[in-house]
Amino acid sequence: MQAFAFLPARAPYAAAASLSRGRLIAEPASPSRSEFQRDRDRIIHSSAFRRLAHKTQVFVPHEGDHYRTRLTHSLEVGQIARSLARALGLDDDLAEALALAHDLGHTPFGHTGEDALDELMAPYGGFDHNAQTLRIVTKLERRYAAFDGLNLTYETLEGLVKHNGPLLQADGAPVGRYSKRGLPAAILEFNSVRDLDLARFASAEAQAAALADDIAYNAHDIDDGLRAGLIDFSQIAEVDFLRDLGSEIESLYPGLEPVRVIHELVRRLITHFIEDAIEESARRIAASGVASVDEVRAQDLPLIGFSEATCSVERLIKSFLFQNMYRHQRLARVREQAAEIIYNLFPQFFKVPELMPEEWAAAALKAGTDEARRARLVCDYIAGMTDRYAVAEHRRLFDEAPDLR
Repeated sequence: MQAFAFLPARAPYAAAASLSRGRLIAEPASPSRSEFQRDRDRIIHSSAFRRLAHKTQVFVPHEGDHYRTRLTHSLEVGQIARSLARALGLDDDLAEALALAHDLGHTPFGHTGEDALDELMAPYGGFDHNAQTLRIVTKLERRYAAFDGLNLTYETLEGLVKHNGPLLQADGAPVGRYSKRGLPAAILEFNSVRDLDLARFASAEAQAAALADDIAYNAHDIDDGLRAGLIDFSQIAEVDFLRDLGSEIESLYPGLEPVRVIHELVRRLITHFIEDAIEESARRIAASGVASVDEVRAQDLPLIGFSEATCSVERLIKSFLFQNMYRHQRLARVREQAAEIIYNLFPQFFKVPELMPEEWAAAALKAGTDEARRARLVCDYIAGMTDRYAVAEHRRLFDEAPDLR
């Protein structure tokens, strides 16, 4: 890859905290922090962020202390997002805030928990972790005297909802995974209060955070998979790009111990994807001629992304991980047990809300005969659980819990 020139410290197409569209509830400006810095700090200090320390990324805690959790993953995504943003002249505080918050809405037990809750909530609008993140930062966090949620800026909320691209076509039809089931109620409800311009892209900072998530996810799942013995070096050699990185490491450091080989492999993988993203994104930005954040939003395609060659490599890596790691027999039993916990907890809390903590029980009872409202409260409660708390609650209510091994 050719060396690239870093763009100006703050580009004209970057989101500017001084020009933010503001917060839903007006607040005095901070004398020492920008609006995006305040958003980042509120996210870090939130209860939902702390709970990520005990939510599964791919593995459950019983596998060991050195594997990723949602918290460590979010921190690593934040680091990569900052690197991309700084190199491209974007606001790195906004990019970091979005990266740190992007997984707040995830359930216990990773995607297994999300799938189970989505099935249980099917009669009441389903479950979507992106919409749940919005609920958390606009409603469920109860820390401040003047408002529920975190009262984040428009730019941060927009980025959380649209970091993977527009949710609507120009004619208002939902796109992507929402094309069949429609947009989640939480997004529609908030959008009716504050228009998030769902048919247009979010800022380049949001796009950088989304790309950082992909980089971190692929690299760190290879790292964890190799360390856990779910995949081995002979298997990853099936992907030419990974095989070539392994050959490079062997040539430079013959006989290197496996744990160091893994680290060298992962750091090279991350570096390649970051440098490719910077080079390709700079090319797209220059070709587009964008000169403001609104012009970034108006583009037909994302401005932050990989080159076609690296997109091809990423697809191969994702396919490899899906076939060889995510579907590994060792994880299949754990997923079944984790889903069983969610399937058992939901109907218990729905039928007897008093089994939940006092605040949650009172809200559910207040819902009266409104089953959809009660179901959403139960869903919020379960979605906010850590893995170990969900196991403990199952043991409390059923005198037993799967061992998740």
